[in-house]
Amino acid sequence: MRNDFTKNYDVVVCGGGVAGVAAALAAARRGSKVALVEKTVLWGGLATTGIVFIYLPLCDGNGTQVTFGISEEFLKGGMKYGPGDIPDGWKTGKNLEEAKRYRTVFSPASMVLALDEMLQETTCDLFVDTQVIDVECNAGRVESVIVANKSGTGKLKAGAFVDATGDADLAFFAGANCPTMANALACWSLEYCEGAKGSDFIAPNIRASIVGMCTDKDFTAPGINGRMVSEFILAGRSEYRKKLQKDYESGKSNRYTRFPLKVPAMADFRHTRRIDGDFTLLSGMEWQAFEDSIGVCADWRVSGKVWEIPYRTLLPKTLENVLTAGRCISSQEDAWEVTRVIPVAALTGEAAGIAAALTAEQGKSSREVAYTEVQQAMKKAGNPIHISELYPGK
Repeated sequence: MRNDFTKNYDVVVCGGGVAGVAAALAAARRGSKVALVEKTVLWGGLATTGIVFIYLPLCDGNGTQVTFGISEEFLKGGMKYGPGDIPDGWKTGKNLEEAKRYRTVFSPASMVLALDEMLQETTCDLFVDTQVIDVECNAGRVESVIVANKSGTGKLKAGAFVDATGDADLAFFAGANCPTMANALACWSLEYCEGAKGSDFIAPNIRASIVGMCTDKDFTAPGINGRMVSEFILAGRSEYRKKLQKDYESGKSNRYTRFPLKVPAMADFRHTRRIDGDFTLLSGMEWQAFEDSIGVCADWRVSGKVWEIPYRTLLPKTLENVLTAGRCISSQEDAWEVTRVIPVAALTGEAAGIAAALTAEQGKSSREVAYTEVQQAMKKAGNPIHISELYPGK
């Protein structure tokens, strides 16, 4: 394979979604020399390129905020250059539905601008329109990722790597075991909708409604491959066309008053590949305490369920200097539904970035890094580590 450039870093983060941006920020803020690699030209992943622009709750639905740090920074940042509101009463309500908790809807473009600003305040070397295509790995230690962009192909070398690709691409390329799961067809959209309620996302006098559509059936091909991506995207858009056409034919709307303004520029996957980690978070583990927890998150679907995230879920079993973050961490079943979403992706990204920086600083494997050091750094950044810190007596 041709090699047109080689660059050296302490930490290379693969994937510029919310998990990857959080990891890059956390590592860079510790003083690491960081590269962040994103295949599109927009940061934020599903939140922005995928138009899934609901920042799900940081609270438990009963008035207690459980997630802080960079995750909360992103929630607030998404409202800095555009609309968004935190529901009144989230601190006092009980058993609140998701829409009334500490969450917001945001403009995808506004979030991109906010993430730009955060990243450009660091010394991160930022690569957009750059695809990770392979890795060089020796005895379980990744030495470099191979990337391709308009300069050609190149190597990005580092002491530690963060896989925030969403599909565990880095771990997969390095030969790690990556369990898979089927997906539901989905298509999110920005629509012009005359008289729609909601934020004025597009321009004065044009109101945009948010459409999130998901079929009841699972996408039959579990995991991910090149053909599956194409089929998934086209099938989702086909369902969206059918929905629009049905509305037009019924007279519910017409193409002059309601039509698409933007569809996702990436596949809206929920779960494809994940790592097989040193520990796998499973259904029924809410409220369970873990000695190596790196943070706390809430179940966005129902009030009153809170989870700790063990450091071991970020560690692929067979790799020594790779951390994972976002929806490809080692969680399964119901726990995968909890950990795959935007706020938790940012939480695990922050922890992975800290751990990757420590891995590079100390020249150790990521599992040799003391999880207590990761915990201390997370706490210093404002993150509670254990449920007991939020709910004395539990």
